[in-house]
Parts: sequence; structure tokens; C-alpha cells
Amino acid sequence: MSETTHAVEFKGITKRFGSNVANDSVDLYLDRGVIMSLLGENGSGKTTLMNMLAGIYFPDEGEILIDGKPVTIKSPKDAFDNKIGMIHQHFKLVDVFTAAENIVLGLKEEGKLDRKAISAKVHEIGERYGFEIDPDKKIYEMSVSEKQTVEIIKVLYRGADILILDEPTAVLTPQETSKLFKILRAMRDDGKSIILITHKLNEVMEISDVVAVLRKGKYIGAVKTAETSEKELTEMMVGHKVSLNIERPDPVDPKPRLTVAGLTVKDTEGMTKLDDVGFIAYGGEILGIAGIAGSGQKELLESIAGLRHISKGSIIYTPEGKNPAELVGKTPMEIKDAGVALAFVPEDRLGMGLVGGMGMTGNMMLRSWNKGKGIFVDTKGPEKLAEQVLVNLDVKTPGIDYPVRKLSGGNVQKVLVGREIAQSPSVLMSAYAVRGLDIHTSFTIYNMMTEEKMKGVAVIFVGEDLDVLLELCDKILVLCGGKVSGLVDARKSTKEEIGLLMTKLGGKEAN
Repeated sequence: MSETTHAVEFKGITKRFGSNVANDSVDLYLDRGVIMSLLGENGSGKTTLMNMLAGIYFPDEGEILIDGKPVTIKSPKDAFDNKIGMIHQHFKLVDVFTAAENIVLGLKEEGKLDRKAISAKVHEIGERYGFEIDPDKKIYEMSVSEKQTVEIIKVLYRGADILILDEPTAVLTPQETSKLFKILRAMRDDGKSIILITHKLNEVMEISDVVAVLRKGKYIGAVKTAETSEKELTEMMVGHKVSLNIERPDPVDPKPRLTVAGLTVKDTEGMTKLDDVGFIAYGGEILGIAGIAGSGQKELLESIAGLRHISKGSIIYTPEGKNPAELVGKTPMEIKDAGVALAFVPEDRLGMGLVGGMGMTGNMMLRSWNKGKGIFVDTKGPEKLAEQVLVNLDVKTPGIDYPVRKLSGGNVQKVLVGREIAQSPSVLMSAYAVRGLDIHTSFTIYNMMTEEKMKGVAVIFVGEDLDVLLELCDKILVLCGGKVSGLVDARKSTKEEIGLLMTKLGGKEAN
């Protein structure tokens, strides 16, 4: 055992939830001035382990040491007392408060709120690490990147030396990600210890110094980033050889399936969510949809699926060998009855996609489950289909009738994607189909999308990871503020070009 005193050390940490062992005797350490990426498949115990460091869970066995001394962390306050701060994927901010008010929320400030002193300290933190934030700006006026900055400053303001970031780049543009990485490096160089939970291997290779891997709750090992590769890390995660190639065969005889023209959609308060959107989705192609969070991606897919009122415009569906049909004005059931096969994997998995109280079998019955092709063959009933989805996508569940709301987010997503692809659609729309999924399962989904494309399906794929969009898709439509800011050839475009289009700084539309 080294004499070095580590910033954080886990010794024999075990955490159980009923009969499920989330963490099994984990021994892991992190030193000062190091950025560590924590990798593992869904259900490997990454978030559980970090939640124990952040005071959200308490270990059943083992101990946590900070600077070589055993500590008891039973609450987030205990974590802050030990200079530990966690930036969650879903921000915990009060929208109507300013940045400064959110930063000091919960702190015992003596007397009246000293806005001048708070602003001065926020400015000092910003100067030190390269942040830019207006302390008086309301949260609801901020971009996703600005909100994340407030969350990071909030933990630094409380004196955190150990920072945990959960999927920090999930909804950032490439430019915002570069900015975040510059800030993280500045914090590391100042002696901070940083742990990143992420699924993006290219970012792991770019930003981390060390990578620690968990598999099925057990600690597999840690490697220096400079001495490993994406393939090696994936094999550590899954325990066997894997291929990390996204196949992208050229489209064969693409035909127009959906022709969207002048689509304008408003929300219930009259705010325009989509403004004169137009494009063609071809059968035999994957059309990627890119944009920063809230640019209209969700509204676009919901409008095509008949789930939103359309103010203006048309959506013409052209099935193979049949006359074109107008979808605007039809309900989801009318769209289905007209013979339009739309398979929709929504952003809100349990809210719109699945019934949480039902098991996999019950959720399969919500669709016309007996028309499956491809890898879901010979489906003689919802139970058979549930079994096939479970095997093909390696769904971790006690049984096919176990309520899906009790499954992890990644496993819920597998159930939903598997069910929708089994419909043999002619148009397959998916919003964030791999959100929360580990790298191995994500590649399974990408290859399934490509299989659908090669059957002549028009695939519309809304994604967050621009590297994936550029490797998987044939074309990428970029939305910014509800408008189309560009349509690019995915084989010829770059992340930087798409990033600029996402923020209205891009050039002219490509072919």
C-alpha cells in the first residue's frame, strides 16, 4: 500500500438495494489535481458509488477516506463539510431566482443578503477558472451551459475541492463542451479533484487523466488515459471483445417518405416552438436532427406523430406503392388507421412511451406486436416479443412482468426502443434513443437503426452526441430556436460546422 494520502479513497464499499448488490467491495482512490472518468455499463454502480460520496446514499459496508482520514457522509451537508460537491445531470436550480440567489441558497448568511459581496466572490471564482456569468441574471433567462456554470460555481462557492459531474456534456454544443473542458483543466491545475460520469468515450480520452471502470458493481481497475484506447476501455466495461464501428452503408434508391413544408407549431401559451420548418425524410436514409436543448426537436417529432396541434404547414406521407396522404389534422389513431407506420421513441420514456406499472409483456400489448420482422421474428404474442427484446437488448429485469418503472433508466429505454422497432415501421422516429445507455447497448441501437434504414425505412434520429450523428446519419437537419438553420451531408460535415449552425452562427445551407 502506497504511503501517499489520496484526496478520496473508497475501501471495501458495498451497497445493496434488497437482493440487488449495486456496489460490491469497491476499492478505488483519486488523487489531488486529477480528472478521473468513471466508466461502466448501465447498472454497473457508477452513480450509486458517487451518490455515497455526495451523501445521497450511505454504504452498507466499507469506509470512505478524505485526505487519509475516515469520514461519515450521511447527507449532502456532510459532503459539503468535507469539501465535496456534485453537479447533477438535471440541474437543481430555482428558475425565478438569480444566479447569485441560487448560489447562496441554503447557506446561513448573517443578516440581509449582501449582493455586492456575493457578486464579488462569484466574479473572483470566475476570474480564477475562466467562467463568465452574470450574478443578477435569472435562471429562466439562461442557456443550458449558463445553468451548468451556476451549478459549478455553487459548489465552488461552498469551498468544494472534490467535484463530481454526472454526464456534464449531455446537452452542450461542441463549443460549450470545449469551454467546459478548459474550465475543468484550470480547476485540476489548481489542485481540485474531479470525477466525471460519462458515456462518451471520445470525451473520456480528451479530458481525463485516469479512467476507472466498474462492471456489475465490482471495481475492475483504473488505467492512465494516455496508455489506453476506446476499444480497450469498452472491453474492460463489458468483459469481452467488442466492435465499436458504426456501420453506415450508402443509401440504396432512397424515396421520399415524409415531406414536411412550412410547419409552424405553437405551445398552449401561444409561443412559437416551430417556425416554417421544412425538409424531406427519405426511405433508406437516416436523417439526424441536431440542436441545443429546446430548439424544437421534441415538438417536431410530436407534431409528425399527431401529438401536437399544427398552426400551419403540411406533412405529406408517401407509403410504398400508395398515394400520398396528408397527416396534419389527423389524430395518432387516425394516422395509424390510414396505414401510416410511425414508430415513435419519445424523450419522456415513462410519461409518454410506457406504462410504468406494467411489465414488459403489458407494454408490448400497447402496440400491434404481431408484425415484427428483422431480429424480432416469429412473435406469436406480447410475451414472446417481451422475451426477444429482453434477450436481444440484454434488459436487466427480474422478469418480463416486473413493473418497468422499477427498472433503471437505461433498461426502460431498451424496452421502449425494442418495442417500437418491432412494429416494422416505414417511418421510425426516435428522440434521444440512447440517452442513459452504456456504450455497448448504444452501438446495438445504432446498428438496429441502420438495419431499419437498409429495409427502406425512413429513420429520423434526434441525438445529442454530434460524433454519433456524423457517423450514423446520411444527412443532418440543424434546428435553432425552432427554425431550420441548415441541412448538411453527414459524410462531409464537421462538429464545428454543426455547432455553429446550432447557435445561428453558421453559414449557408448545404445540399
